[in-house]
Amino acid sequence: MERRQEMNEQTKKWEWRGYHPGVIGKIIELHAVYYHTFWGFDVSFETQEGRELCEFMSRFDPTNDGLWAVYVDGRFAGAVAIDGTLRETNGARLRWLIVAPDFQGLGIGQALVHKAVEFSRSAGHHKIFLWTFQGLNAARHVYEREGFALVQEYPIEQWGSTIREQKFELIL
Repeated sequence: MERRQEMNEQTKKWEWRGYHPGVIGKIIELHAVYYHTFWGFDVSFETQEGRELCEFMSRFDPTNDGLWAVYVDGRFAGAVAIDGTLRETNGARLRWLIVAPDFQGLGIGQALVHKAVEFSRSAGHHKIFLWTFQGLNAARHVYEREGFALVQEYPIEQWGSTIREQKFELIL
């Protein structure tokens, strides 16, 4: 009960933002630090994330694409994006979901994914897919709770590590 009350107090302080100056750097930095610290990913991960996020933002179309960031007490807490570039073939792609370690367990990840799914429905996307890897159990729980299903899985050497890459899909 005390944890739920604490969460309710926290959620009252959340601020939702779309693109704003500096958010691209915050998303890239949080990904780079988190995945290096907890998964040992090398510089190739940070450069790929940075390049792809910058490319996404340079062609951002608000009718097909979305970007959401959450701030708690003025601190960057997390973000997610929907990339609608492949909407007609593979579906929209959920990307760059990240929640800062200090804010994990507060429901921010679930709220971000839910917002991305609702946007995708309203934008007319027929499917959402995402790539992740085995071991991100909290994220997997968030995806499955929102209705995503694992459709593909295989080992791959990437970012200086061997991971078991996973593809999840949600039919809308």
